[in-house]
Amino acid sequence: MSNLDLGLIGNSRTSALVDKQGAIVWWCFPYFDGDPLCCSLLRGAQEDPSGLIDLVFPDARLVSQQYERNSAILVTCFEDGAGNGIEITDFAPRFYLHGRTFSPSMLVRIVRRTGGRPRIALRVRPMVGYGSERAQARCGAHHISYTGSAHAMRLTTDASITSITDEKPFFLQEAVTLLMGSDETVNGAPGDVGRNFHEMTRAYWHRWVRNLAIPFEWQDVVIRSAITLKLNAFDDTGAVIAAVTTSIPEAPGSGRNWDYRFCWLRDAYFVVSALNGLGATGTMEKYLDYILNIIADTRDAPLQPVYGLRREAVLDERIETGLAGYRGMGPVRVGNSAYFQIQNDVFGEAVLASTHAFFDSRLERPADRQMFHDLERLGEQAIINYNVPDAGIWELRGTKRIHTFSSLMCWAACDRLAHIATRLDLPDRAIYWSTHAQVIHDEICTRAWNAQLGSFVSTFEGDRLDASLLLMAEFQFLPARDPRFVSTVRLIEKNLQRGDFLLRYDEEDDFGMPETAFLVCTLWWILALSHMGEKERARELFENVLARRNHLGLLSEDLMHDSGELWGNFPQTYSMVGLIQCASRLSIPWDDAY
Repeated sequence: MSNLDLGLIGNSRTSALVDKQGAIVWWCFPYFDGDPLCCSLLRGAQEDPSGLIDLVFPDARLVSQQYERNSAILVTCFEDGAGNGIEITDFAPRFYLHGRTFSPSMLVRIVRRTGGRPRIALRVRPMVGYGSERAQARCGAHHISYTGSAHAMRLTTDASITSITDEKPFFLQEAVTLLMGSDETVNGAPGDVGRNFHEMTRAYWHRWVRNLAIPFEWQDVVIRSAITLKLNAFDDTGAVIAAVTTSIPEAPGSGRNWDYRFCWLRDAYFVVSALNGLGATGTMEKYLDYILNIIADTRDAPLQPVYGLRREAVLDERIETGLAGYRGMGPVRVGNSAYFQIQNDVFGEAVLASTHAFFDSRLERPADRQMFHDLERLGEQAIINYNVPDAGIWELRGTKRIHTFSSLMCWAACDRLAHIATRLDLPDRAIYWSTHAQVIHDEICTRAWNAQLGSFVSTFEGDRLDASLLLMAEFQFLPARDPRFVSTVRLIEKNLQRGDFLLRYDEEDDFGMPETAFLVCTLWWILALSHMGEKERARELFENVLARRNHLGLLSEDLMHDSGELWGNFPQTYSMVGLIQCASRLSIPWDDAY
């Protein structure tokens, strides 16, 4: 049965998921949003093991699966009862070459003998058309080209071509290398290329991690989370995807199956903010280019909540019937209809993501007045739309209301623009934006406060709560010790807490009542408690979340609060951001560590 005990490999251009059996079960090619050549994760209980790249090692057991230290290189080891052993090293090349980053749409698999005389079979069974048919194989002397989709994939190897096409077992003498990427000639012997790529990729990640400003505690958590976020940032355009998968249900049989292989402006803000806080400014600089180009694309049209990797505005949603779904729980969706929703919080997230650029002197291209004027267009949209009904942060498909979080983020847009104007010595603009920020602030405090409940509520003049209200202190809308914020946190705990986790909300939506805890909401709760001075309680809850990560330190979007099982698209950037935020906030200072 499929589960989310998976490892992520990638290089900010392509990525794949590897299970505990050493099978590549998900790989969209050539980029994050491409046709999944490896799609067995979503094929359901099919007897034919297609849509994967794996090997057969009879009677073997898993010895270990772990990342090479501080890297995105995954190593899986097996042994059988006779002392025969193998080691599978999987990664996507990423390193500096000729003055720039070399990160092709390629996966490298090196299978090495670690003991005895193992006899294995290699299985390479890519599919095309979202699982509708097997790819066609065309053999050369040292490679196999797999065709049938818009982008042919070439496997170059020093293994016997016949042993791969016929899937016949052979004795592994020392090692075999599989280079899987574009249908182009590989320069050099596969074994030499694989070893060189391995060494240079490891060196790249070690150098990248050394430059992170990490907290004293939970260093491994922060490093793994930061690498995961980096892998989900598309080098070519600066877009940041929400997850590498589509259609893993938020809860069993719920139908809440969505395609997350796109760039939500909200999610991307949290990612670039977290990485910037660790000193990894490169992702933010590329994302700024992405968002500024989107602003230019839209001209005076409203911002969408989500765009494609290449700034595509239209992400029409369709169902692919060639895949049965995760554990057979379809549908499998491609595209996301959220692109045409109105979500008024996006103005705030776009401004917030850009604010660092006006204050961070490390940047190669610090933001200037021209960028400020570009962002002012978003501020004007925030002024117009802060009290207009929308779908909200949780993307309700059937109703529109005036959501408090959307209004809060419109306030944040105006508030940060005022700070930026002050930084740029533009006093008239600073007054203009701070005045509008105060108007929005006052209206939120009036219309989103429910005196009978003694709490802020999720919609203006409403009576329900949602977990996004926990971010009021995080965005500096209210001081954390403000009695209104404290009482809101307490009522959210009372209404949304399930075990040691939180729901997003507790009212019926388009698909019924939510069943699973939304992991980032629990992490927002932890941040709120930390702000309020309840650090010991926050640390306890944080350790509880850490215990729910999979064996490689990764989290999905959702969690069954009773069983602890992970659900939802994977790995979820929201969740990994929350781990970084909580670890950084709760760790003891370096100066107090000795």
